[in-house]
Amino acid sequence: MKQQHSLSWQQGLAILVVIWFIGAFGDRLWLAIDNSVPDWDRADYLNGVLNYAHTLQTPQWLNGEWWREFWLLTNKIPPFHYILTAPFFQWLGRSQDAATTVMLVYSSILLVSVYGLGVILFNPILGLWAAGLCQLMPGLYYYRLEFLLDYPLTAMVTLSFWLLTIWKFKNTILTAILFGVSFGLAILLKQTALFFLLVPLLWLLATCLKNRQWWRLTQLISSLFVAVAISFPWYRTNWLLILTSGKRATVDSAIAEGDPALNTLAAWTYYAKVLPDLISWHLLIISLAGFIFFAIYKFSRNKYSLHIIKTIKWRWLTVFLIGGYLLSSLNINKDARYILPLLPVLSLILAAGLLSWTGRWRRYIRWGTICLAVVLMLLNLFSLGGNYLTGKFSHYPYTGKPYPNPEVINTIIDTSPYLRSTLGVLPSTPVINQHNFSFYGGLKDFQVFGRQVGVREDEVVADARSLDWFVTKTGDQGSIPDAQPAIVDLVESGGDFNLHQSWQLPDNSSLNLYHRKLPLVEVDKISTDLSNNKISLQNIFLPKISPSGVPIPVTYQWVGNWSELQSGIVLLTWENSSDNSFNFWLHDHSFGMGALETNREIEPNSTFRVVERTAMLPPDTIAEGEYTLKATYLNRNTGQTYPIDIPPVTLEITNNATAKPAPELDLVTQLRAIAPKMADSITALEPIFAQTARINQYDGRQDYLRQTELALSYRLQHGVVSSQHRLDWLYTVALSQVLQQDVDGAIASFNQITELAPQNPYGYAYLAFVYLYDWQPQAATKELNIAAELNPNIPEVKTLQGVAALMQGNLVKAWNLLK
Repeated sequence: MKQQHSLSWQQGLAILVVIWFIGAFGDRLWLAIDNSVPDWDRADYLNGVLNYAHTLQTPQWLNGEWWREFWLLTNKIPPFHYILTAPFFQWLGRSQDAATTVMLVYSSILLVSVYGLGVILFNPILGLWAAGLCQLMPGLYYYRLEFLLDYPLTAMVTLSFWLLTIWKFKNTILTAILFGVSFGLAILLKQTALFFLLVPLLWLLATCLKNRQWWRLTQLISSLFVAVAISFPWYRTNWLLILTSGKRATVDSAIAEGDPALNTLAAWTYYAKVLPDLISWHLLIISLAGFIFFAIYKFSRNKYSLHIIKTIKWRWLTVFLIGGYLLSSLNINKDARYILPLLPVLSLILAAGLLSWTGRWRRYIRWGTICLAVVLMLLNLFSLGGNYLTGKFSHYPYTGKPYPNPEVINTIIDTSPYLRSTLGVLPSTPVINQHNFSFYGGLKDFQVFGRQVGVREDEVVADARSLDWFVTKTGDQGSIPDAQPAIVDLVESGGDFNLHQSWQLPDNSSLNLYHRKLPLVEVDKISTDLSNNKISLQNIFLPKISPSGVPIPVTYQWVGNWSELQSGIVLLTWENSSDNSFNFWLHDHSFGMGALETNREIEPNSTFRVVERTAMLPPDTIAEGEYTLKATYLNRNTGQTYPIDIPPVTLEITNNATAKPAPELDLVTQLRAIAPKMADSITALEPIFAQTARINQYDGRQDYLRQTELALSYRLQHGVVSSQHRLDWLYTVALSQVLQQDVDGAIASFNQITELAPQNPYGYAYLAFVYLYDWQPQAATKELNIAAELNPNIPEVKTLQGVAALMQGNLVKAWNLLK
């Protein structure tokens, strides 16, 4: 096989740039034509970019708390892709097309890495052919048009494998460090990078140990420390949610999608069946034929070596491919795109096959193969006819009538310009779903969040009572839960909502936007001049009499300047006016229930009226009698307080009264009602977390957690209350801190709980759990030993003791406790 292998680096780079530019031009043309809206996963990733772009506008590099919040912006999906995409929102404007520009960066990384692999393992010519094939493989050009993680992962895995290959054959400490950086970023992009790089790494470690190459072993281990240093901060912060969400992302998804079980042959041949379509059948067949004819040619001349590359380099590629294939197959959740990182290495083999053709027709075969691949790519990507030639990865841009998703968001904002709204999205189709409504709401300074509600039958009524906005549609409802028709019926026919606006979709179905007749929160700008900047309660409406232990409807009308309303929490105490005992209840919350828009530019001294239609909950143990209201303003930013002027109001609690219909309790009250149940048993956590998962949907920023923490922390510091009230409030504060992943705050709160209730084992167990979350197993063991002494029959305590022993390297003790 005689070929011209000499090629200057300038020539190689110039050709590589041309290859990249042709692919980039085609991609941007496709995206310019495309009129689609992002589906579930793509919109979810775009939302992640919006969050990081917003935070990176005001970075605080030396602030540890800022970094904690930075890593918490995404707690299940690693953030590297979001971080790398965020600058494009700053440079090109916030849009789907601006976000996809980052794929050009990944393409350049991929092409350079493939070319580099070709140079070190074969020759520059073959490297360029392999790079060209990467632009022509259906699996790669399909997914580089999609804002998903798979094409970026392919680029980062290929970069890491290239650097690891350089280190294997060149053995320099700089290359080892560069590999560590690349590997760390790959893991920080998606955990499945390990599937493709783990086996080559183990192979190299074993080789170094076998040959006693201690300096090489030191370099390789050092590179792994670099990778861990890069990825560790995010994984340390979010490790628990990563583990708990893993089952849903793999096992549950696999079951829902009908993926084959691991004990079946189909599970291990799944990717073998899809690889030819990802590569393209004609590329695969013609390249394989090139190898066969070349072998026949050599054997016919009694030359038994192919002399393409040394066997050790073929073995190295085989280790990568087989390792990646087997570990990907071991993942029960399967999809064709999950095997994408194998394709660039396969492109090297395909290129070698094409270049193995000999004889006078070799150039026609090679370039004919490329021309056919180009034609198939054009037919797969653009609606040019020839559907009989396209494969399973045809991907046409949507050129029809634009979808009204942005108009829905604009309508909500125009109707409620001073509020941050949550939109209940009842259909779940690729174009009408909660994630893309959140994305378009995020483009409007996060003023609207989309959420899928009505998922569980026992939550339908509460969901319908908790939001002011819903969208429904006619026709295909998409992937919906069984309870969805019930909440659709409540919204459309229950009498609490009006049809606000309707749009016709391109498929001739209708998208309907519903708004509550009496919104839970209303905000109006008024012309009243205030004598001072302080908030006042203009009116309050509630029944004159009510029984205890049931929600009581109440409407507050607050008046004040915008900056005070935005930054304020109101501490409301209903006190028994006839005694000095601890007969009272709370109704603390932020003005507008925390839904006042914080990004809108408004003159600070503008005056507004905020109407809240809500409900409060007096304890069922409270004494009968007359109760009066006391209100205190708390600035959530400065901690300053002042009494709020209120009109005279009394409420009589008597158990002979008839309860009045009431709206849903506000989120702070709901959290305060369920948190004290933690003291009764660890088993109470399951219903508690089920309820917090539900109410989290209603507040796009989970600001109610911060409201709860600030209000009760102030009361604990400045109020005189009974020990039981103090204990209940501490549990509520601790729960709010746990849900905010505030480790230091939760440890302090649970420490206070154990001091206040030293004979309750559950407080020690919760404290130990937070210590374990913060990677403090020794401190956790101390608390767990106390809990075990108080009650040796709590199985969860034994489980946590086992985890603590495992984290300390005591495998025997861990096995005995966990088995």
